[in-house]
Amino acid sequence: MATKHENRFANMIWAVTEEAIFKDEIVLDFHSFVRILSGEMKVVQADQSYTFLPGDTILFPRHQLSSVIKKPRDGKPYKAIVLALTTAQLQQYYSKTTFTRPLHYSGQTQPLGSHPLLDSFFASVIPYFNLQDQLPLTIAQLKIEEAISIIRSISKNADAILTDFSDPGKLDLVAFMEKNFMFNIPLEKFAYLTGRSLSTFNRDFRKTFQMTPQKWLTHKRLELARFQIAKNHKKPVDVYLETGFENLSHFSFAFKKQFGYAPSESI
Repeated sequence: MATKHENRFANMIWAVTEEAIFKDEIVLDFHSFVRILSGEMKVVQADQSYTFLPGDTILFPRHQLSSVIKKPRDGKPYKAIVLALTTAQLQQYYSKTTFTRPLHYSGQTQPLGSHPLLDSFFASVIPYFNLQDQLPLTIAQLKIEEAISIIRSISKNADAILTDFSDPGKLDLVAFMEKNFMFNIPLEKFAYLTGRSLSTFNRDFRKTFQMTPQKWLTHKRLELARFQIAKNHKKPVDVYLETGFENLSHFSFAFKKQFGYAPSESI
């Protein structure tokens, strides 16, 4: 069972614990700074996947679609500390900072490796979860600024990521959907990330693909799952989460309905 323990500093930081395997689709409105304490986290994106273990630290850029699979490891539950870096906080920080604005931003997840500054920062944060009262706002703000400064000192891409305050512009629908169909997020999010209202997204989608978004997404996810099972010799239990399905039984039912045989028969 998942638990989320906030430390009472204005929802800026929290601890997450998963006792069993848990999958979520994320596309955050803020950057997140994450330290894995125990367990394992697999991050699946359109063109790359990562596996993070205890001691790893990651910067997740906002507006980036990812499937996140968290699981226990070595007899310990998945535990992590997550710090939210909002646009407002970053704008305030950079308004007081002299820097050269980078020209390129890859938009990819940034593994930050190991560094004494990271170890020191997260060690200083853990005791806050035992506080009985609200952490003073001045201290909270100092910790946010400390986190940003550490990220900037470690990652050469930090300023390119953290100073991108723009909303998504209107994107090519075919290219975006072909790249991101495996992410099980609401249509409203797909619409926003392609720079459209929901009604415009639905209209453009039907015109482009000649079917509803829901039908097209299911078809594409099942095709990907069949390829992973038949060609890459993966087991259905290892595939369904990574191809946009919430549970194995629904995946098996939809697979058999589309192809006429069970996914286990593809192996």
